[in-house]
Amino acid sequence: MTGSFLNEPPVSARVQALYDEDLADGGYVWNVSKLWAHQPDTMKQLFELMSAAFTPSGLTFRQRGILVAAAASTLGDSYCSLAWGGKLGKASDPALAAGVLNGSDAGLTDQEKAMAAWARRVARDPNATTSADIQALRDCGLDDGQIFAITAFVALRLAFSTINDSLGAQPDQQLAGSLPPEVREAVTYGRPVAQAPSV
Repeated sequence: MTGSFLNEPPVSARVQALYDEDLADGGYVWNVSKLWAHQPDTMKQLFELMSAAFTPSGLTFRQRGILVAAAASTLGDSYCSLAWGGKLGKASDPALAAGVLNGSDAGLTDQEKAMAAWARRVARDPNATTSADIQALRDCGLDDGQIFAITAFVALRLAFSTINDSLGAQPDQQLAGSLPPEVREAVTYGRPVAQAPSV
């Protein structure tokens, strides 16, 4: 069982390196890694590009987590919502992470609320954004370079989520089981958690 609609590809040196990272981090190979084993170099380059897009913003890991959680939940991506809800919960607290995932944004600063709202607009309908949306980001202290950086980052995260969701990647049982209940209960959308543990 691969945890997606695709069969797992043959294990090459690059694929094994991808799997070994997962095993070293958490003791199991993530379903999303089995999916991206079809193009491990593309996954590596995509994550490098995401980092390159976000780094010029000068923003924090917590703010990055808010952007991902807000965009993923709007898209209906359960996998990234659970993974980043967990990361955001550790960087702040589980209730705050759940608030971003369910859209209440409880516990966020005004700037973080504006960023979460922007990530949701980009995910929901990028053609519906207006100059007033950009001004709201400026008014909360972001400059135009930061606005470009967070928009590029969110768009790249959405590309990653779209590939995973389209090809049926299921959140790992171990991932879901490791999360605080507030985060798990906030994710009521997307692909269900895999029934069997990932190996």
